Amino acid sequence: MPGSPYLDEPPKGLVTWPMLLKFITPVAIVVLAGAVYVDAVLEVLAVFTGVLFITAFARR
Repeated sequence: MPGSPYLDEPPKGLVTWPMLLKFITPVAIVVLAGAVYVDAVLEVLAVFTGVLFITAFARR
């Protein structure tokens, strides 16, 4: 890949977007399907938003 800072492969243990999406997408689909089943979509989205906000604030 032109302009890549890595010689052959990313360093071991580095989390990249494709790897992260492969893990998060199935989990998010299952959680949202469960939320729809128990009619708790708003609550699940509120918790998800809260967790993202806390994570972003803690990393700042």
